Amino acid sequence: MKILILGGFLGSGKTTVLLQLAHYLVTQSPDQNKTQVAIIENEIGQIGIDDQVLRGNGYEVRDIFSGCVCCSLNSDLITGIQEIRSTADPEWLIIEATGVAFPDKIAESIFCNLGLASRIVTIVDAKRWKRIRVPLANLIEGQLGVADVVLINKTDLVNEAELIELQKELRNLNDDAALYRISGVSSIDEEILKVIENG
Repeated sequence: MKILILGGFLGSGKTTVLLQLAHYLVTQSPDQNKTQVAIIENEIGQIGIDDQVLRGNGYEVRDIFSGCVCCSLNSDLITGIQEIRSTADPEWLIIEATGVAFPDKIAESIFCNLGLASRIVTIVDAKRWKRIRVPLANLIEGQLGVADVVLINKTDLVNEAELIELQKELRNLNDDAALYRISGVSSIDEEILKVIENG
């Protein structure tokens, strides 16, 4: 089972990316008799809006409510992954972390407890970057510094000069990650999805 962790601050577009990525992974699978994608949805609060969207698109979703998978509900996450492996045994497991999670802590817990490596994809909201960069510096740096892939989302809402400056800042935080621009007004390019899938 291959694991992808989707990180990014609240409202960055994780669920939209997840839907496109899950659809792509399902269509790429050579074994249509096997479960291709399972999703773990982490919400803070009692009602998961995103999981309703995912279910509406035909995906099976396991919810982990009331906290962050990287802290208080760590044991629930591990139990959930074990349950998914034993019942569905999917080719892919996508964990959509809450916007205040540190994806590397999630990946570390999964590896230490289950021996499974994870790929981390962090989504950045280009429109709100300047507003949240300083007050949420610790969180943002934690989410971006460990990412294998960084997707700059909502690029249609800012100008080219702002995007270039944002890319420079992101490179200062993580010079190793694959870095791509995306926008909700168009589908994610298949080449980007291939990079996420194959590393």
